[in-house]
Amino acid sequence: MAEALTRPAPAIRLGRPRIAVRFGILALIVVVAAVGVLTWNVPGEPGSRAFWLAVNLRVVSVATIALVACCQAVATVLFHTATANRILTPSIMGFDALYVVMQTALVFFFGSAALSATDGLLKVVVQSVLMVGFATLLYGWLFAGRRGNLHIMLLVGVVLGVGFGSLSTVMQRLLTPSDFDILSARLFGNLSNSDADYLPWGALVVAVVLVLVWRARHRLDVLALGREASVNLGLTYRREVVGMLVLVAVLISVSTTMVGPMTFFGFIVATLAYQLAGSAQHRVVLPFAVLLGIATLLGGYFVLRHVFYAAGMLSIIIEFVGGLFFLVYLLRKGSL
Repeated sequence: MAEALTRPAPAIRLGRPRIAVRFGILALIVVVAAVGVLTWNVPGEPGSRAFWLAVNLRVVSVATIALVACCQAVATVLFHTATANRILTPSIMGFDALYVVMQTALVFFFGSAALSATDGLLKVVVQSVLMVGFATLLYGWLFAGRRGNLHIMLLVGVVLGVGFGSLSTVMQRLLTPSDFDILSARLFGNLSNSDADYLPWGALVVAVVLVLVWRARHRLDVLALGREASVNLGLTYRREVVGMLVLVAVLISVSTTMVGPMTFFGFIVATLAYQLAGSAQHRVVLPFAVLLGIATLLGGYFVLRHVFYAAGMLSIIIEFVGGLFFLVYLLRKGSL
């Protein structure tokens, strides 16, 4: 059972035409969903000043969705490659718990008014730097010694995540009901939490990371073969793994500080991307994961906003469905 949980599923090789067709369908869905979100039920006549003002406001939502989907999808695929395990998610390292404890501590010591008073680019940058710094110190420390290995690092990440969660729970129980309600609204991933001022720096950071990842795509293919194969083929295993995990930390920090925690979304997107891509090569899997993530978030946002008028429920529904998907996947893999 343990081997069934850790070994990657065998890749299904598809011809280039079939891969191109699937990729084209996903791209078409993304375009249609984006146009729908931008133009559906817009007040004012098409082409009028009111029409374009409304579209410009919606551009922020579409850009935020694309950025978050890209971060979650790429980060999860990289994490699966670095850990050689497609069951795990980056949240196991305590990133979400660290974000929660920072937000909770801010309210606990300074009150709920501190959340809105400190909103701005500086706060987002500080949160991102703390999360990335935490990850870098953790990875560097655990991989520096002779006995340092990936399993110990994952175990320490789980313990720290549980510790952060327990600390957050203690502080939340001591808050007043009004402060707790305001904090709870911030702790759920919500695409409406984002601000247009955050998009330029977020897009710049993500673009740099994507360039680095794309340049390393062939090394990632080797890294996915495992430690022994990577070393035999000339890769410096520890350096590559730590480097990929730091990039994962950067992507998750950008996504989390912009819209809040999203635990299972990346897992859904990455797992489905492996099946649709029909290849284990990262030059195929990564674009599929990104497009699938954007299509899922944009499609869900459009349906909930214009059909059920509950756009704020998107992240909650995704996490609920993702949790069920994770359990089903875990039970099916465990039974093999």
